[in-house]
Amino acid sequence: MPLAGFFSDRWRQLAEAYGLTVHTIDEEWGTKLDPGKVADALAGYPGVKGILLTHSETSTGVIQPVEHLARVARSAGALVIVDVVSSLGAVPFAFDEWGIDVAIGGSQKALSASPGIAFAAISDRAREAAASSTNPRFYFDWSIYRRFAELPDPENPWTPAISVMQGLSAALDLYFQDGVDAALARHRMLSRAVKEGARALGLDLFGDGLEDNWTVTAIRAPESADADTISEAMRRDFGCVIAPGQGPLKGKVFRIGHFGYFSELDIVRGLAALEMTLEKLGHPVKRGAGVAAAETVFLEASGS
Repeated sequence: MPLAGFFSDRWRQLAEAYGLTVHTIDEEWGTKLDPGKVADALAGYPGVKGILLTHSETSTGVIQPVEHLARVARSAGALVIVDVVSSLGAVPFAFDEWGIDVAIGGSQKALSASPGIAFAAISDRAREAAASSTNPRFYFDWSIYRRFAELPDPENPWTPAISVMQGLSAALDLYFQDGVDAALARHRMLSRAVKEGARALGLDLFGDGLEDNWTVTAIRAPESADADTISEAMRRDFGCVIAPGQGPLKGKVFRIGHFGYFSELDIVRGLAALEMTLEKLGHPVKRGAGVAAAETVFLEASGS
């Protein structure tokens, strides 16, 4: 499995906790994975059964090329298992067209429901592999869910989190009210606004393939202030929450999320708080530059 961030490494930890033998392709954090390099690595492990991928690596602000990575994995005969927790609903994803075998999502990110539900899409190929697997499982046994789903009156085999499921249902109604294309366009617009706003403040962005990531923007801290200090000051002084860096990026980058039901004014307020925080911490700022850059993106998107 390719490792290029915090959540891909969590995949490794989960797999090893379940007794799997894991071969890793270690890349620098912030790297957009090269499918050719992954294909070469898979060739060295002819018996590999699956590849674990993270679509949106929020620790680095990188969207990985899952469509192309899945193609080389299937060519090697491997199942393709993808973490789409933070990408589903925010960036393009096509389970069937891309040849994905298992995609695991969550309720709390771009779909804007409360946390508490994980869900999976499962291909026929994955179901066949699960049927012959001897790995221990109980609550996560897909065959039990399928059996209960096929009852004349379908039900959940365990007591579900009803209130969270109702919240997710309402969130999905809102999401599909405007349609998938509109939702993706909104995420792309908010992403552009944050990135242009940060650049207008003289800040450098972090990670490969920046224009593809409509979920989170990772921003390098300026020399005048530690990234953790910036995020702490924004929370303390303005009640504005951004995310500090993780792992080797701690103190070096901070991250601004723009997936889910953020509006244009949420982004404007956040950039205004960042401007004032940076100025307080000694970073030279042209007041209003970040906000103006974001407003330009919004007005262009509206046709004004």
